[in-house]
Order: sequence, then C-alpha cells, then structure tokens
Amino acid sequence: MKEHNIKNRDIVLFSLQPWDEEIGSNFKDIALELSRNNRVLYINRALDRISSITKRNEKKVRSRLNSIWQGKGELSEVHPNLWVHNPRTLVESINWLPPGTAYNFFSLLNSKRLAREINKIIRRLHFKDVILINDNDFFRGIHLKELVNCAVYIFYVRDYLTYQPWFRKHGERMEQKMMEVADLVVANSAYLANYSRKFNPRSYDIGQGCDVQSYLVDSPPFPTDMKNIPSPIIGFTGAISGTRLDAKVIEHIAGELPDCSVVLVGPVMDGFDDESLKRFKNVFFLGRKDPAEIPAYVYQFDICINPQQVNQLTIGNYPRKADEYLAMGKPMVATNTDAMELFADYVFLCHSKEEYVQHIRRILENPELRNGNIKQERQAFAQTHTWENSVGKLGIILSEFEKKAGRYAELGQA
Repeated sequence: MKEHNIKNRDIVLFSLQPWDEEIGSNFKDIALELSRNNRVLYINRALDRISSITKRNEKKVRSRLNSIWQGKGELSEVHPNLWVHNPRTLVESINWLPPGTAYNFFSLLNSKRLAREINKIIRRLHFKDVILINDNDFFRGIHLKELVNCAVYIFYVRDYLTYQPWFRKHGERMEQKMMEVADLVVANSAYLANYSRKFNPRSYDIGQGCDVQSYLVDSPPFPTDMKNIPSPIIGFTGAISGTRLDAKVIEHIAGELPDCSVVLVGPVMDGFDDESLKRFKNVFFLGRKDPAEIPAYVYQFDICINPQQVNQLTIGNYPRKADEYLAMGKPMVATNTDAMELFADYVFLCHSKEEYVQHIRRILENPELRNGNIKQERQAFAQTHTWENSVGKLGIILSEFEKKAGRYAELGQA
C-alpha cells in the first residue's frame, strides 16, 4: 500500500510499552515503519514513584532515574528519523486510589507532567502539525489531546487490557473515556475494532503486520539447547503466561503423545502452572531468548502450537506468532478464537484439548501436510501481513479524517 503511506509528517508515539522492552512489540514495528517516510518521536513509559523506590536497583529503573536527575539518555536517535525520549519526570502511582476526586486530580497532574515533557521535545525537534498516537495507555494518555500540541490524536488498541486484574479497578471507565475523546481509534483486529466502535464510531481495523523476513530462511544455526531433544518436536514460542495459555492443553498433549517432545521457548510469567508440566520427561522449558534467535527454534519444530485459553484477553487478540510460524511454512495447531478465524484456511483450529491431539497425530501421519504446496501457501499468506500494509490502512483512514475535518473547518469559517 505504498500509495497510501503517511509521508513527510511529524509523529509522536506514546506507549505503555517502553522501547527497551526485551520482547517484541507491534508499536515498535509501527514506529520503524513510520520512520521510513516521516519523523517519529517515541515516548518511553515514564517512571512511576513506587517503582522508583521499590525497583531502584533494576537496570531499566536506574536508566530512567539517570534521565530524570542527570539528563543522561533523555533523547536519543535510535534509527534514522526515529528518536526515543525518556521523560524527565516521575508520575504518581495512583491505581490504589478509589474512583473520584483524588484519583481525577492526580490523573490530570500526571498527564500535565507528561505533556510538558512531550511538548518540550516537540519544540526541540521542531515538529509541526503533530500526529499523536497513543498505544493502549488509557490511564496516562487520557488528557493528552488537550495538553499536547497535536493536530490529530489517535488511540491504538491491540489488547483487551481491562480483563487483566491490575487494570480492572479504573480500566473500563478510563478506556471508554479515552476512546470517546480520541479523534480516531484503530485496532489490530476486527474484534477489537467492533468493541471500540461502541464508544467511538470512528473506530477501524488496520490489521497486523509482521516482519517475516527472518523466518524466510533455510538452515539457520542449530540452537545448542535443543541438541538432546528428540523429534518429533511440538513447539511454542512467546510469553508463557497464566492468563493466556492453557496449561491443561499442553499437559494433555504431553501425556497423550509421549513419543513427541513439547518445547516451550519463552519466559514463564503471570502465574503459569509450569510445575504440573515439569513432571513430564517430554516437556522442555528453554526460557527467554533474544527475538533474533526465535526463528532458529521455530525451524526445528515439526508442528507449532498456540494453546490459548479462551477469555476476553485472547479472543480478539491478533496472534502475531501465527504469521511467524506460517512464514516458515510450519503446520500450526491453535485454539479457535475470533482472531484466529482469519487463519482458518491455513491453521488447524481446535475447540478442545482432544482436538489438539487429533490434529497433531493427523499431521504427523501425513507428510504432505508439512511440505510441498501447502507449505508454500502458508508462507505466501503470511507475507500478506506486512507493516507496510497495516500502516497503509492507517494512512487511508487518517487521510479521510483530515479531509473531512478540513471541510468542516471551512464550513465553520464560512
């Protein structure tokens, strides 16, 4: 969608996820894509007061504190036309407060501190007619439209965050308000776009991109920690999360298919019950890996799985790993969710743990389901999900909005 690219604009990206986060991020990929044709400023997540005390010995927290007190690393150009800013301010930790006057006061105070920092860097970089895009931060971004010198304010939704415990107290109320004040809401799945449309009619699905080039490889280096893992290998890569993955599905696969190795590559987090799986000799937890290493692991998998729970967090969440698995031509067995329907012609979808085992056995017994034309079809499909296409859709939506806004302004002046 090159003809729809956003070009020669100044864009500020505001995100829950910091630039130096170790796991991959949609928003970082969007930032890199936008920086090909625009000047882009990425605002790192500001340090909150409680974290500055309780986590002050952590490397990232020390780095933020150095930015605040000494200005070290405050602004850095990490890529041509792409700057990352560490706000030189602390925000108050207010999630413990009840809804009401005190919460609203400190919420506005936090926004003012952040807006002051953003406006300062906008002036330093001589940004004009700014497009401000907020990545899912409905707590800290709620007042930025009125406080930051921007021409358009866009709210980007890629997760159903209010399902998570930490967000429940204030999340539903603040997210709704955030969507209502945004000029545009864009989402990475049809499910989330439909959800957002309840609060803002200008809500759109811009799809999802994936940098699949690193998965279009032949014979990447063999991971040394897989040397003693026997084939066939059923594999998963990504955060091993108790709120997203179904440990009982993995347990059922390991128990029913003892001659297969179940390999899980990624950090164990969010209360995932890994102890029940460690009793199986054919289950291997390989831990967190650098993103650049992941394709080498996927290459060794015979079958890839995505055993998600079905809940509000996962049902509409775009499965980025599906594109990665398919880009390597791998057969994939996954839980059937609204978002996974997009992949129905290329993935084996399941409604139960029993169906997982049925599909895996079928794939193992039929080599044609792993190679040949079907492998090429998977790869071709994955390559249609590019960041260029996703950002191109955003460009179309933005262009139409600005045309209409311009017409309304002319009518008002007349």
